[in-house]
Parts: sequence; structure tokens; C-alpha cells
Amino acid sequence: MTKVMTKAMTKVEIQRIWEVFHWSFFVYIQGLIICLNRFEIDIAAGNFQQAQVELETATDLMFASGAAMELAGNFGRQDYENLIRPEMMPPNVRSENFSGLMSWDHALLIKIWKRLSPVFETLPASLHPQHARFVAAYVSLSNSHTAVCKKFGGDQKGSLRCNKSSAVSRLEKFGDNRLKLINPNHLVTDGCPFYPS
Repeated sequence: MTKVMTKAMTKVEIQRIWEVFHWSFFVYIQGLIICLNRFEIDIAAGNFQQAQVELETATDLMFASGAAMELAGNFGRQDYENLIRPEMMPPNVRSENFSGLMSWDHALLIKIWKRLSPVFETLPASLHPQHARFVAAYVSLSNSHTAVCKKFGGDQKGSLRCNKSSAVSRLEKFGDNRLKLINPNHLVTDGCPFYPS
């Protein structure tokens, strides 16, 4: 039997994993914002074929965002506690309640989702299957973020932003609220990524 030896990661390697995959995450979110803006224009113009292309691309970007989130947490809990979490607290950041919610990208994405909620509610039937995949991609992203948070103890303690409830429970609440914006008709149920025909 061959024993596989794994090398312990250095502080620089761990920080690099966290940073690079978060940067990737935000690049995907910026692409998602572009696609959704173009989707909105195409829907308004009645160009449903191009709207489907934009929604398909947005779906792929959402799945990629979830993968980037998972990869960002590709190290152990002790490394997170000792190396990553302190970097997101004063004096390393200027805020006592640092959060990804503070990013311009996040704020803009949520603004677009609020604006698109009535559009998602009245989509033509030809776009329902792609919309269902888009919703499934969001659920996957949300679950990935929650899983990373849980891996690092977020089910047992508060987030950097708020210590009143567990970070995982807060993420789950945010996830439910975001899901209502992009799936106002609640047409996707039981984890099925396709609407009934």
C-alpha cells in the first residue's frame, strides 16, 4: 500500500486560494450583471430567442460562481480561523461588520433582480425551462456559499457582520429572500430544475 503524503499549505498559499477564487467569483457576478441587463432589454424588445441566450449565459455564470465559492474554501477550518478571518477584521479592514454584502457588485445585482422580478413572473412559456435552470443555478450557488460557511464553523457562531444569529442561518435567510426575487411564481419545486410541461 502506497502512503500518499500531502504537503501542508503555507499562509501565502491559503490566502492566495481565498483571494483568487473570490476575485473569480466577482468576475462571474459582473458577467451575470451584464447578461441580466441584456436579458431585460431583449425581453422588453420581444426578442425572446436572444433573451434565452442571455439567460443561458447567466445560468452558466451562476454555476461558475458557486464553483468559485467552493474552491475559495479549499483548506481547513483552523487555517480559516487563524489566517483568513483575522484579515477581514479591524485593523485589516475599516469596518467592524465586514461582509460581501458591502460590495457594489452585490448591491447592483440585487437591484437588477428586484427590477426583473415582475419580468420573471410573466415570462413567456418558451423561457420557462431556461428560467428553471437559472433558478437551480442560484440554489446551487447559495448552497455552495452556505456549505463553505458551515465548513468554517458558521453554523456555530455569528458572521463578521452580525453575532446575533449563526452565519449559516443568516445566509439561508438571505438565500430564501433572493430566491423569491428570481422565482416569484415559485414554479420550481422539490429541487426539480425544470417546469412541468
